[in-house]
Amino acid sequence: MASSFLSFSLLFIAASTADGFWHYSVARCDFNSTELNDITLISSTFYNKLEITRFDSRVGKFVGYTEFGVKQAEAWNKGPELVQSRNEKERYCVNNVGIDYQAALTKSVEPYVVMSSTTPPAGKHPAMLVCSVFDFYPKQIRVSWHRDGQEVSSDVTSTDELADGDWYYQVHSHLEYTPRSGEKISCVVEHASLKEPLVTDWDPSMPESERNKIAIGASGLILGLILSLAGFIYYRRKARGRILVPTN
Repeated sequence: MASSFLSFSLLFIAASTADGFWHYSVARCDFNSTELNDITLISSTFYNKLEITRFDSRVGKFVGYTEFGVKQAEAWNKGPELVQSRNEKERYCVNNVGIDYQAALTKSVEPYVVMSSTTPPAGKHPAMLVCSVFDFYPKQIRVSWHRDGQEVSSDVTSTDELADGDWYYQVHSHLEYTPRSGEKISCVVEHASLKEPLVTDWDPSMPESERNKIAIGASGLILGLILSLAGFIYYRRKARGRILVPTN
């Protein structure tokens, strides 16, 4: 997580009653570790969506962005507000960054892998394998291809880590290749949640589409047998309950 850039914000809103104008302040902590030097406090004041002043802990003073904001910043830089804002970085940011790391940022979730085959849209190879890695956290991950024990670097393309919107990520790696008899192709995933690389071997015995067709066909056959057996049992029970009436 050392290379990641994270932030959290605390929003204070104060609404005046004069014709619906809004004045509010936003305090934001940007960080990539729990060290004090890696944390930045940015506190801004807005009026009707326009930023008028900002305190940036890297600058160490207030800066105005409008005529009123410049005058306000000059006054705050000469008053107790400057010392108070400088102390807010350690009081507010350091405490909350530590809580974030303990609650979520030091956690990890193992990924799961799905391999499939597809036809490449174009290229010099007739086949393509897709290694899809789902539901992992944190974001950093390495996906590689191995062919007969040797890592493959050519004819490999991968997507960026895609955010699912629920703290989890997914990534997809593609390998274009020409199949060889008896070869072994593996997708290797390295992630912070894994004690050792997760290796998934490709089974070329039957294409995925064919396996799906067989599974669907087998399910339909079993369902048909069950319905036939139920109909036969129902017919036998009805036949036993009939009363034969003699006729001339």
